[in-house]
Amino acid sequence: MSGPVFARRGFLAATAGLAAALTLSACGGGTEAAGGGASAAPASSAAAQGWTFTDDRDKKLDLPERPSRVVAQVGAAAALWDFGVRPVAVFGPHKLADGSRDPQVGDVDITKVEGLGNVWDEFNVEKYISLRPDLLVSGMYVKGTLWYVPEKSKETIEQVAPTAGVLLTGRSATQVIGRYEELARSLGADLKGVPEAKARMEAATRELAAFKDLKILMMSGGADAMWVVNPPEYPDIVHLIENGLNVVKPSKVDDGGFFQTLSWENADTYDADVILYDTRTQSLKPEEMLKKPTFAKLPAVKAGQYYPWRAEAPFSYQGYATFLEELVSNLKKAEKLQ
Repeated sequence: MSGPVFARRGFLAATAGLAAALTLSACGGGTEAAGGGASAAPASSAAAQGWTFTDDRDKKLDLPERPSRVVAQVGAAAALWDFGVRPVAVFGPHKLADGSRDPQVGDVDITKVEGLGNVWDEFNVEKYISLRPDLLVSGMYVKGTLWYVPEKSKETIEQVAPTAGVLLTGRSATQVIGRYEELARSLGADLKGVPEAKARMEAATRELAAFKDLKILMMSGGADAMWVVNPPEYPDIVHLIENGLNVVKPSKVDDGGFFQTLSWENADTYDADVILYDTRTQSLKPEEMLKKPTFAKLPAVKAGQYYPWRAEAPFSYQGYATFLEELVSNLKKAEKLQ
């Protein structure tokens, strides 16, 4: 996420020229993305059946044809990709400085999709229009606010194509995954590989209860602060708690409810046997956090019991199977310290 890693929600972008761009698009001036859109039924079948979907804003989308040209925020794109939907474009962090794929975009082949923006507040509206999208999909950390869609561009973007939002907060990972599965199914995806991945996720989930005696702190690090996450706001952590893990809940949280900000000098505010650290690109790496004296002296750190938290694991059975299998493997190496 953005801001102090998790949830600063400043929307600043501006855009202009919608009418002219739409005219160009209508005249065939748009470009075709290499991705080709969703894996869907033939157009004649889709046209005959129409398409409806009610998103998590309680907004019912009703179109004469099933969308085939889908644009998605990277988190949504990663989930839909695993379910067999191939977006024509993505927005949000998808490419690292060296040109390689950002982990947040999952298994999406970034060489086969257009990029509309790679950082917060970056969304190329003119390119978006030229792609002639049928649907835009994004997750929502706040109901009604599509993640990474700039507020000042929102009205323009929503004139181009219908939008669908999937709510991420206040629910478990299985619920979020289920919503993406439902959307992918409605888009005509064949869901190849889903049964096997679902079985893997369920098997790893069953193992979590074995670690119920470990106190686990989940956090992210910045240059001047450490953020302790507030479990109810994160679908992955809700899933972990519902299935047996004992995750520290901060005694108070900052505005927005996503985390508590601590100075590095107060990194020892909460006791823990295990620390799970945020692995996203905007977070400090372990070697950088170890330079913070109070953090380095924590019992879990001294015992080597600090492991990755894949905070942007795709909301798919494949994504969560991989995330949970790694977590279980790491927790098997840990022991209670207090």
